[in-house]
Amino acid sequence: MAVANTTQVSEETFRRLSLGDPQGQLELHRGQLVEKPGMSVEHGDVMGNLVRLLENQLDRTSYRVRAQHARLRLASDTYYIPDVAVIPTAIVQALSERPGSLDAYPDALPLVAEIWSPSTGGYDENEKLRDYQRRGDLEIWRVHPYERTVTAWRRQSNGAYVATIYRDGVVQPTSLPAVAIDLEALFET
Repeated sequence: MAVANTTQVSEETFRRLSLGDPQGQLELHRGQLVEKPGMSVEHGDVMGNLVRLLENQLDRTSYRVRAQHARLRLASDTYYIPDVAVIPTAIVQALSERPGSLDAYPDALPLVAEIWSPSTGGYDENEKLRDYQRRGDLEIWRVHPYERTVTAWRRQSNGAYVATIYRDGVVQPTSLPAVAIDLEALFET
């Protein structure tokens, strides 16, 4: 991740800059602006496949799927852009009532996914995935296009997370019981 500025940035400034960013790829990490780098073809293929598989199974009146667009707020100094996020439609509609609002969510989401990439893999695993757990997101996936695996961290009733690694077959998010993601279709090129 490229640090765009070493000066501490306020939440208000970050939100203003994000809305004016033509690429829409600014994150805020512990008060510092960070720009998401470009991603590999494999990253794009897997992300597109996951979005398509989710959208084909989710009712749009209940959920919206965002790819590299939504910002998840951990705190006033930390906002991340996950590769894929499933957001309850009611929350999106509440934001839509204020035209021009940043697509940003402080509340826990049913599913957040990061696609592993050589340029961001370490940052995602060491920072973002842990912070998604701090946010309380119900299910967090790390999808690895080269290993062809999905690691799913699922929030338990006591707040702890249990990780499961999937190498084949179908993954059913516990937070979205009507969804089944076939790994062969997910990793199809």
